[in-house]
Amino acid sequence: MTDFRPMRRKRQQLSAEACAEILQRNTAGTLALLGDEGYPYAVPLSYVYVEDGDGTGRLIFHSARSGHKIDAILREPKASFCVIDQDAIAPEEYTTYFRSVIAFGHMRVIDDETEKRTAIELLARRYAPEATPEREAEEIEKDWRILTMLEMQIEHLSGKEAIELVHARQE
Repeated sequence: MTDFRPMRRKRQQLSAEACAEILQRNTAGTLALLGDEGYPYAVPLSYVYVEDGDGTGRLIFHSARSGHKIDAILREPKASFCVIDQDAIAPEEYTTYFRSVIAFGHMRVIDDETEKRTAIELLARRYAPEATPEREAEEIEKDWRILTMLEMQIEHLSGKEAIELVHARQE
């Protein structure tokens, strides 16, 4: 297990529960991987957050079968995923009222067909909650052959918000 760096501005640190709420509430973030020739590779992705009963969680993504992202994951599975929950510019104060979360963990390609099906169904329900089961199945089948599902098992969550938001909550 990695020793993750402690947050420097502890008063602005979000609780594990607040971090999980942000991951549940939002629908997109940026996955950061070790790309070609050691360059960082950050790619915006849709996701679904799944809380496991033991206080841990994982992120589910879909992908094409090949490309920069898959190559990077196969070369080095360590990754981070950042979600910006709020970024309100306060020009009169020369600041932003921000809130964000970064998840750190290991990526893997989901190979098991049953697990892959469960993962895409979770993603489908997240983005099309009103779809009928028949419509959902139709859409999944349409791209099943070329679909790759990815999972990040979260090892560490870190969340931070602007000090102004901390003060507003304490008032």
